Amino acid sequence: MRVSDMLALIDSIAPFETQESYDNSGLLTGHPDWTVKGMHFALDVTDRVIDEALESGANLIVTHHPLMFSPRKVMTECDREGVLLCRLIRERIALIAAHTNLDQAPGGINDALASRLGLREVSGEGFIRVGLLPEGMTAGDLPGYAQEKLGDTVRVIGQMDANRPLRMMALCSGAGGELWEEGQRLGAEVFLTGEIRHHHALALADAGLLGLECGHFATEEPGIFALADALQTRLDALQWKCSISRSRCGRYAPPAKA
Repeated sequence: MRVSDMLALIDSIAPFETQESYDNSGLLTGHPDWTVKGMHFALDVTDRVIDEALESGANLIVTHHPLMFSPRKVMTECDREGVLLCRLIRERIALIAAHTNLDQAPGGINDALASRLGLREVSGEGFIRVGLLPEGMTAGDLPGYAQEKLGDTVRVIGQMDANRPLRMMALCSGAGGELWEEGQRLGAEVFLTGEIRHHHALALADAGLLGLECGHFATEEPGIFALADALQTRLDALQWKCSISRSRCGRYAPPAKA
């Protein structure tokens, strides 16, 4: 299997043509004709992720967040991104990013997040998903429930009436705070995302919506591993033998000391 084969498989799940105009998804380092020895999945490229890929024998890393999100004019090792890019090139590791195309795709980041939260009858398009919360959920129960499911601290925004029953949630992974109005329009009483900017928080609370800010990493990590599962299923169906590994790196973890 070549890098181009994996690129085509990802494209069949989350078409690269659907990425936003500002995005940089696709093949970012390496060559389409390289033979894939193994694939390593992570939310971001870090030195630890590259270490893990090498330890697992992978020469292809698939991430959600791309490098070179902003254009570069030089390839020096004078900044964090330059160090990572030069290391990928030296180690002959290909890098594929599936960012906003995977956010929107059926079974992608936002569908995986809805599934992790146990939502039922999920619908929506683009970056928004709406679904029914578990039966009997109240405003007082929801923050602890979300924290347990996502493994990160939850910040509550808006008026908290602990006994208020909640039926429908809207969500958007990552930095989706500006989409709260769309969630409310779709009938949600609560809006969950990774990051909510101050002016969006004020507007959301003023409109009577309950907001949950759950962390960028926590709301997106389920989706990149859902992509790994989907690709493993495709590889099995094609009878292509290739090892898939998953990053063990947590949020913003520093390098392990020797």
